[in-house]
Amino acid sequence: MAQDTQTLATLIGSRICHDLISPVGAIQNGIELLTMEGQSGPEMALIADSVANATARIRFLRVAFGMASGGQVIGVGEIRSILADMSQAGRVQFHWTGEEDCPRASLQMLFLAMMCLESAMPRGGVVATLREAEGWAIRAPADRTRPDPHLWTQLCGGDGPAEVQPAHVQFPLLAALLQARGQQAELTEEEEAVVIRLPG
Repeated sequence: MAQDTQTLATLIGSRICHDLISPVGAIQNGIELLTMEGQSGPEMALIADSVANATARIRFLRVAFGMASGGQVIGVGEIRSILADMSQAGRVQFHWTGEEDCPRASLQMLFLAMMCLESAMPRGGVVATLREAEGWAIRAPADRTRPDPHLWTQLCGGDGPAEVQPAHVQFPLLAALLQARGQQAELTEEEEAVVIRLPG
């Protein structure tokens, strides 16, 4: 039943992102047409920035929370494009060092790990994803006491908090994906940074 619930959650995530991306894209196209006709100003710039940020976030969330079909692969160019657009949208910058395409199921866990770190970075900074010999390391200047220490414990196979806020749903989802594979994350603290290591 837990696996069915997890599958249903990813299907819902896929459906929401699919339904949102088209109208947001249409707004973006409309702004481009207006700009070509000479329409400009701070209001137009604000709308354009907001639409670009929404598009970047939807593309990212579609991978993080959508259905990851077996065998599906996402090209390194698309990965970097998604993260570059995300880096334009806020205080957190995303740096990807991998040179190869990535299975979508693995990328889903990596994006969720990035979101875990992002939630613990009140001052912003860089989330760097590094390919290692036995997996991946996601490093950022995060505070492991935020947002709740039990959320981090859950990633390593421990008990999670009694209640989870919507803003922190990435923690139990990543823990569930790891558990389904018989795996756990490894957490370390290095020079005012938190590193999440995932098998892969």
